[in-house]
Amino acid sequence: MNEKNKIYDDKMTKTINNLDGELATIRAGRANPHVLDKLAVDYYGTPTPIQQVANVSVPEARMIQIQPWEKSMLKAIEKAILTSDIGINPTNDGTSIRLVFPELTEDRRKELAKDVKKKGEEAKVAVRNVRRDGNVAFKKLKGTEISEDEIKDLEDELQKITDKYVAKIDKMVEAKSKEIMTV
Repeated sequence: MNEKNKIYDDKMTKTINNLDGELATIRAGRANPHVLDKLAVDYYGTPTPIQQVANVSVPEARMIQIQPWEKSMLKAIEKAILTSDIGINPTNDGTSIRLVFPELTEDRRKELAKDVKKKGEEAKVAVRNVRRDGNVAFKKLKGTEISEDEIKDLEDELQKITDKYVAKIDKMVEAKSKEIMTV
Protein backbone atom coordinates (compact mmCIF):
# COMPACT_ATOMS: atom_id res chain seq x y z
CA MET A 1 0.00 0.00 0.00
CA ASN A 2 1.25 3.44 -0.89
CA GLU A 3 2.22 5.69 2.04
CA LYS A 4 -0.23 8.37 0.88
CA ASN A 5 -3.12 5.88 1.05
CA LYS A 6 -2.02 4.54 4.46
CA ILE A 7 -3.38 7.72 6.11
CA TYR A 8 -6.82 7.17 4.59
CA ASP A 9 -6.75 3.46 5.44
CA ASP A 10 -6.11 4.40 9.10
CA LYS A 11 -9.03 6.86 9.07
CA MET A 12 -11.34 4.19 7.65
CA THR A 13 -10.16 1.73 10.31
CA LYS A 14 -11.16 4.27 12.98
CA THR A 15 -14.62 4.49 11.39
CA ILE A 16 -14.95 0.68 11.57
CA ASN A 17 -13.83 0.67 15.22
CA ASN A 18 -16.34 3.40 16.05
CA LEU A 19 -19.16 1.44 14.37
CA ASP A 20 -18.10 -1.69 16.25
CA GLY A 21 -18.36 0.22 19.55
CA GLU A 22 -21.78 1.62 18.65
CA LEU A 23 -23.12 -1.79 17.63
CA ALA A 24 -21.88 -3.29 20.89
CA THR A 25 -24.09 -0.90 22.88
CA ILE A 26 -27.26 -2.04 21.08
CA ARG A 27 -28.91 -4.72 23.15
CA ALA A 28 -30.15 -7.81 21.38
CA GLY A 29 -32.38 -9.44 24.01
CA ARG A 30 -29.36 -10.86 25.80
CA ALA A 31 -27.56 -9.10 28.61
CA ASN A 32 -24.47 -7.37 27.27
CA PRO A 33 -22.35 -5.34 29.70
CA HIS A 34 -21.41 -2.98 26.82
CA VAL A 35 -24.82 -1.29 27.14
CA LEU A 36 -23.30 0.42 30.20
CA ASP A 37 -20.22 1.70 28.32
CA LYS A 38 -21.58 5.20 27.73
CA LEU A 39 -22.89 5.63 31.28
CA ALA A 40 -20.93 7.64 33.82
CA VAL A 41 -21.62 8.03 37.52
CA ASP A 42 -20.69 10.92 39.77
CA TYR A 43 -17.70 9.60 41.71
CA TYR A 44 -16.65 12.30 44.20
CA GLY A 45 -17.49 15.03 41.70
CA THR A 46 -15.93 13.32 38.67
CA PRO A 47 -17.96 11.59 35.94
CA THR A 48 -16.58 8.02 35.95
CA PRO A 49 -17.55 4.96 33.87
CA ILE A 50 -19.54 2.38 35.86
CA GLN A 51 -16.93 -0.30 35.10
CA GLN A 52 -14.37 1.74 37.09
CA VAL A 53 -16.44 1.91 40.28
CA ALA A 54 -18.09 -1.51 40.24
CA ASN A 55 -17.79 -5.11 39.16
CA VAL A 56 -20.11 -5.69 36.20
CA SER A 57 -21.02 -9.33 35.51
CA VAL A 58 -23.56 -11.35 33.53
CA PRO A 59 -24.72 -14.17 35.86
CA GLU A 60 -27.58 -15.19 33.53
CA ALA A 61 -28.29 -14.76 29.81
CA ARG A 62 -30.69 -11.86 30.39
CA MET A 63 -29.31 -10.25 33.55
CA ILE A 64 -26.47 -7.85 34.34
CA GLN A 65 -25.31 -7.58 37.94
CA ILE A 66 -23.45 -4.49 39.13
CA GLN A 67 -21.61 -4.71 42.46
CA PRO A 68 -20.04 -1.40 43.47
CA TRP A 69 -16.78 -1.50 45.39
CA GLU A 70 -18.21 1.14 47.73
CA LYS A 71 -21.79 0.75 48.97
CA SER A 72 -22.19 4.53 48.83
CA MET A 73 -22.08 4.28 45.01
CA LEU A 74 -25.31 2.21 44.78
CA LYS A 75 -27.60 5.27 44.61
CA ALA A 76 -25.37 7.07 42.06
CA ILE A 77 -25.24 4.00 39.79
CA GLU A 78 -28.99 3.47 40.10
CA LYS A 79 -29.60 7.13 39.23
CA ALA A 80 -27.26 6.95 36.19
CA ILE A 81 -29.15 3.91 34.86
CA LEU A 82 -32.57 5.49 35.45
CA THR A 83 -31.61 8.70 33.62
CA SER A 84 -30.03 6.81 30.70
CA ASP A 85 -31.75 5.58 27.55
CA ILE A 86 -31.24 1.88 28.37
CA GLY A 87 -34.93 1.54 29.16
CA ILE A 88 -34.56 -0.96 32.03
CA ASN A 89 -35.45 -0.31 35.66
CA PRO A 90 -32.65 -1.37 38.00
CA THR A 91 -33.36 -3.56 41.03
CA ASN A 92 -31.34 -2.46 44.09
CA ASP A 93 -31.04 -5.06 46.87
CA GLY A 94 -28.75 -3.00 49.12
CA THR A 95 -25.49 -4.62 48.00
CA SER A 96 -25.82 -4.84 44.22
CA ILE A 97 -27.95 -3.68 41.31
CA ARG A 98 -29.54 -6.06 38.84
CA LEU A 99 -30.74 -5.22 35.35
CA VAL A 100 -33.12 -7.83 33.96
CA PHE A 101 -33.53 -7.61 30.19
CA PRO A 102 -37.02 -8.50 28.96
CA GLU A 103 -37.52 -10.57 25.82
CA LEU A 104 -37.66 -8.23 22.84
CA THR A 105 -40.90 -8.03 20.92
CA GLU A 106 -40.88 -8.59 17.17
CA ASP A 107 -41.57 -4.89 16.55
CA ARG A 108 -38.71 -3.85 18.84
CA ARG A 109 -36.36 -6.27 17.08
CA LYS A 110 -37.28 -4.78 13.69
CA GLU A 111 -36.79 -1.27 15.08
CA LEU A 112 -33.34 -2.19 16.43
CA ALA A 113 -32.39 -3.83 13.11
CA LYS A 114 -33.38 -0.61 11.33
CA ASP A 115 -31.23 1.36 13.76
CA VAL A 116 -28.29 -0.95 13.05
CA LYS A 117 -28.71 -0.42 9.29
CA LYS A 118 -28.82 3.35 9.83
CA LYS A 119 -25.57 3.25 11.82
CA GLY A 120 -24.05 1.14 9.04
CA GLU A 121 -25.08 3.70 6.42
CA GLU A 122 -23.58 6.51 8.52
CA ALA A 123 -20.31 4.57 8.72
CA LYS A 124 -20.32 4.04 4.94
CA VAL A 125 -20.85 7.78 4.43
CA ALA A 126 -17.89 8.46 6.74
CA VAL A 127 -15.71 6.01 4.76
CA ARG A 128 -16.76 7.62 1.47
CA ASN A 129 -15.97 11.06 2.89
CA VAL A 130 -12.45 9.85 3.69
CA ARG A 131 -12.16 8.60 0.09
CA ARG A 132 -13.35 11.98 -1.22
CA ASP A 133 -10.80 13.81 0.94
CA GLY A 134 -8.10 11.52 -0.42
CA ASN A 135 -9.10 12.10 -4.04
CA VAL A 136 -9.16 15.87 -3.50
CA ALA A 137 -5.67 15.69 -1.97
CA PHE A 138 -4.42 13.58 -4.90
CA LYS A 139 -5.83 16.04 -7.48
CA LYS A 140 -3.88 18.82 -5.76
CA LEU A 141 -0.69 16.88 -6.56
CA LYS A 142 -1.20 17.60 -10.28
CA GLY A 143 1.64 19.69 -11.65
CA THR A 144 4.10 18.47 -9.00
CA GLU A 145 6.77 15.80 -9.48
CA ILE A 146 4.07 13.09 -9.43
CA SER A 147 2.77 12.00 -12.86
CA GLU A 148 -0.91 11.78 -13.76
CA ASP A 149 -0.59 7.99 -14.04
CA GLU A 150 0.71 7.80 -10.46
CA ILE A 151 -2.19 9.98 -9.29
CA LYS A 152 -4.62 7.65 -11.11
CA ASP A 153 -2.96 4.64 -9.42
CA LEU A 154 -3.36 6.31 -6.01
CA GLU A 155 -7.05 6.98 -6.70
CA ASP A 156 -7.61 3.37 -7.88
CA GLU A 157 -5.89 2.01 -4.77
CA LEU A 158 -7.98 4.28 -2.54
CA GLN A 159 -11.15 3.03 -4.26
CA LYS A 160 -10.12 -0.59 -3.56
CA ILE A 161 -9.50 0.28 0.11
CA THR A 162 -12.92 2.00 0.26
CA ASP A 163 -14.64 -1.05 -1.27
CA LYS A 164 -12.94 -3.30 1.30
CA TYR A 165 -14.22 -1.20 4.22
CA VAL A 166 -17.75 -0.86 2.79
CA ALA A 167 -17.90 -4.67 2.49
CA LYS A 168 -16.66 -4.98 6.09
CA ILE A 169 -19.40 -2.59 7.28
CA ASP A 170 -22.03 -4.61 5.40
CA LYS A 171 -20.83 -7.81 7.13
CA MET A 172 -20.90 -6.14 10.56
CA VAL A 173 -24.44 -4.79 10.00
CA GLU A 174 -25.64 -8.17 8.69
CA ALA A 175 -24.16 -10.03 11.69
CA LYS A 176 -25.69 -7.61 14.24
CA SER A 177 -29.08 -7.65 12.49
CA LYS A 178 -29.04 -11.46 12.51
CA GLU A 179 -28.17 -11.42 16.24
CA ILE A 180 -31.06 -9.04 16.96
CA MET A 181 -33.61 -11.01 14.93
CA THR A 182 -32.63 -14.35 16.52
CA VAL A 183 -35.16 -15.19 19.22
